[in-house]
Amino acid sequence: MGGELSMNRYIVMLTSAAYVIFMAVLSFYYNGEGQSFEAMVAVGGIVCGAVPLVLAIFTRLQFNIPITVSYLIFLFASQYLGSIRGWYSLGWWDTFLHLLSGSLLAFVAIALYERLVRRGAGKGISPWFVFLFTLSFAGLGGVVWEVYEFASDQFFGMTLQGGGNKDTMVDLLADTTGGLAIAVCAGVRSKSAGKNRIKVK
Repeated sequence: MGGELSMNRYIVMLTSAAYVIFMAVLSFYYNGEGQSFEAMVAVGGIVCGAVPLVLAIFTRLQFNIPITVSYLIFLFASQYLGSIRGWYSLGWWDTFLHLLSGSLLAFVAIALYERLVRRGAGKGISPWFVFLFTLSFAGLGGVVWEVYEFASDQFFGMTLQGGGNKDTMVDLLADTTGGLAIAVCAGVRSKSAGKNRIKVK
């Protein structure tokens, strides 16, 4: 068990560090080219990509490798492909990513639920609670992201909310839809299992 945990921690640190280094190189490159927007996005990538690395170094958390890798892949798709390479101009790319992010956040919620609820908490916890917790977590994550986009536009002159209120609402609907799909599966699985613990492999 200890060896598996150490290996998980090592994989998280390695993949997170690789992404941080990648974004740092991009930041220096675009700054040297005078492309301030791309450089700023890369700096944001350094901060976001460092989150798993910092947690692995300074906490005793148990890491779920699929979720961590999915998080970094999402950052790559959003920050590099979307913002730096311009894939957001495709129109549907932003909505697609928010749909995926809602699903990813829902899986994170299930993992947190699995770790925070005591083993002996009993079978009395309703599947509806699992459903609502998962959906609410995904929705909150979407709101926090929109706050980040709004703050970036207001304080740093960026254009992350290019479509204004419509863009924000479509993003939140996509986040909620992705989270809803996973929340329904989590609630049904919890009910059929007859217990409050949900296994996320």
